[in-house]
Amino acid sequence: MNKDSKIFVAGHRGMVGSAIVRELQKQGYTNIITRTHSELDLTDQVAVNHFFSTEKPEYVFLAAAKVGGIMANSKAPADFMYQNMMLEMNTIHAAWKSGVKKLLFLGSSCIYPRLAPQPMPESCLLTSSLEPTNEAYALAKISGLKYCEYLNRQYGTDFISVMPTNLYGPNDNYHPENSHVLPALIRRFHEAKISGAEAVTCWGDGSPLREFLYVDDLANLCVFLMNNYSGNETVNAGTGKEITIKDLTRLVADIVGYKGKIEWDTSKPNGTPRKLLDVSKAASLGWTYSTELPEGIQLAYQDFCFTQTPPIEATSE
Repeated sequence: MNKDSKIFVAGHRGMVGSAIVRELQKQGYTNIITRTHSELDLTDQVAVNHFFSTEKPEYVFLAAAKVGGIMANSKAPADFMYQNMMLEMNTIHAAWKSGVKKLLFLGSSCIYPRLAPQPMPESCLLTSSLEPTNEAYALAKISGLKYCEYLNRQYGTDFISVMPTNLYGPNDNYHPENSHVLPALIRRFHEAKISGAEAVTCWGDGSPLREFLYVDDLANLCVFLMNNYSGNETVNAGTGKEITIKDLTRLVADIVGYKGKIEWDTSKPNGTPRKLLDVSKAASLGWTYSTELPEGIQLAYQDFCFTQTPPIEATSE
């Protein structure tokens, strides 16, 4: 990409999209195009086709998605599948039809089988069944990356896919029911600290292992890959390190400053037992992450506090 290339970041208000915009600006890219949902509904094929035919972006980062945690995915699988498939298919198809030079599609590590080999290499995709609690979302993401692959093979496009592990950081979703595990824990422990709650109850038994990547590190990788990688196989984005949910909850509690008890509701689902990405491919291309988990959680907590009304000081006790 040239510094004045016309770059469309789809989903720029979300955690990933906003991080990509920050990274592009940091690296000196000056011609970034964005649209809010009210300005461009990516599930509307006619509107998307019109946008691409009139704006003619040269490069596309497809970071738009309907996302949520275990509860949200379990309650509304049809919504997650339909909205994600519609917005990604419309955008990828219009990018091809309008002659976009390169597109980067962002998926999720949940595309890999529930019991995939650990750490999970890119090659394990579609080798066995998915995790039931987020199957609909995973199927939509698999469809998007496969459509990119098929367009490359059939029409010679240069569309690539990136599969990030669990993300966190500025502009995350801290909704009490629809957020992912780390932002949910930040909110829960912060509210428990403020209210003086004696205990906080978390789902499952705390045994699952998870990997977390700070979103600005992902954004850096996305820009790096747009400039340095072409290929049909997706590229994993992660740290190669994992932590149990139990240890994560204690780490978040310590950073937030919550001193009470942590209890576990084993009647609630754990989700996938382990999700660690094999990040050797990204490393072989010359990239590695830079933000360690304690530092990233502190930055995320500061962001959470800043987004409250009125803003509060994010210092642990």
